[in-house]
Amino acid sequence: MTVTSVHDPSHREALWELEDAFERGDLISVFGRCTVSYEGRAASDLGAGDRLLVLKPDGAALVHTDEGRQPVNWQPPGSEHRAAVREGRLRVRSTRSNPDETLTVRFAAVDQLSAMAVTGGRDLTLHGSEEDLRTRILERPDLVEPGFEPRETERPSSAGPMDVFGVDADGTPVVVELKRRRVGPDAVGQLARYVRALREELGIEANDDETDNADSPEVRGILVAPSVTDRTAERLAERGFDHVALEPTPSE
Repeated sequence: MTVTSVHDPSHREALWELEDAFERGDLISVFGRCTVSYEGRAASDLGAGDRLLVLKPDGAALVHTDEGRQPVNWQPPGSEHRAAVREGRLRVRSTRSNPDETLTVRFAAVDQLSAMAVTGGRDLTLHGSEEDLRTRILERPDLVEPGFEPRETERPSSAGPMDVFGVDADGTPVVVELKRRRVGPDAVGQLARYVRALREELGIEANDDETDNADSPEVRGILVAPSVTDRTAERLAERGFDHVALEPTPSE
């Protein structure tokens, strides 16, 4: 594997290294003091800070800080990376056109830049994953409940993609949230956001009481997980949601 690593490069040197790495299709990491701005479906700005920028050859861009496993800002695969030096400072942009979005990272100082050719290992096989759980349900919808009919997976909503969308035996819309392990109350909140988003999409009015689903069953919520905590079971009951105990893979 070919690796290029430069410590404390000048902004112009960093630009040259980036342009060569883009041409080769390398995986790139840049660490330094920078600001980050995003323009697109919304807008955001991060003030000056020491951050890690990761640019992947598939177009993904990730900005990481010293906390958490999730990036503080990112662009999805399919974006286009470009670099330039403006007013003596390195600027890296990741853009895409559908929707129109731009992530801009402006470096005040570049401490380290690495570029490497990364291949292989993309076909990761997971066992006991949420995908296994989804497959079980699609193959045997009655595991959720008799008469359940899956209609769509990863259905878009204002709250994010729903794991499984379908209808019950009476034709009532059902949002199914999948978890491969024992879960806590946060999973109920996530399911509630999907249910609320679908109700809004369908034009079903709801009040601000978090327990209103029990009295307004036009959209149902079902949490599918091997097990839940006692507090989770209480919150499910408060909201009128159901829990189905199901493992990702059948027991031998």
